[in-house]
Amino acid sequence: GLVIDGRTLENVLHDSLQNIFLELTEKCRAVVCCQATPMQKSVLVKLVRSKLKAMTLAVGDGANDVSMIQVADIGVGISGQEGMQAVMASDFAISQFRHLKKLLLVHGHWCYTRLTNMVLYYFYKNVAYVNLLFWYQFFCGFSGTSMTDYWILILFNLLFTSVPPIIYGVLDKDVSAEVLMELPQLYKM
Repeated sequence: GLVIDGRTLENVLHDSLQNIFLELTEKCRAVVCCQATPMQKSVLVKLVRSKLKAMTLAVGDGANDVSMIQVADIGVGISGQEGMQAVMASDFAISQFRHLKKLLLVHGHWCYTRLTNMVLYYFYKNVAYVNLLFWYQFFCGFSGTSMTDYWILILFNLLFTSVPPIIYGVLDKDVSAEVLMELPQLYKM
């Protein structure tokens, strides 16, 4: 790992040393910046996003972390003694830092699987409906006649775009939370 303080970070963030710093950080498993200003934190996250083309996650617990959280792809705010500014600026809020592991490994995994399956579902729903319209045009001689009343179309979209996602979002858990916490390798899949 690499530990760097705020004064050293100020020197590193100049254009001449950025590439060397990024090469060094790529070789580390973790980089910890301590006593950094809010501006240094946000510039560092911007630098990693733009130069390394990496997805960034920023975790903060106070007002001095707001700019970093807003610049990152995903912001996590920890509600605590320093106020609620970080929580208000973040995408996700947790009460303690120890809950970050469960947020990433369990809820992150479930979110990815639900989103991918819902995208496939929407493709299936639209292909089924468009296929029905296509074959109906042969039946009506390509006259442009409407196959269904508008209320049926509204009901179709209401039922098939609202009810299944809600049911699927609530009930689908491909792997239990205990297994996901014990095997972090499943998150990569």
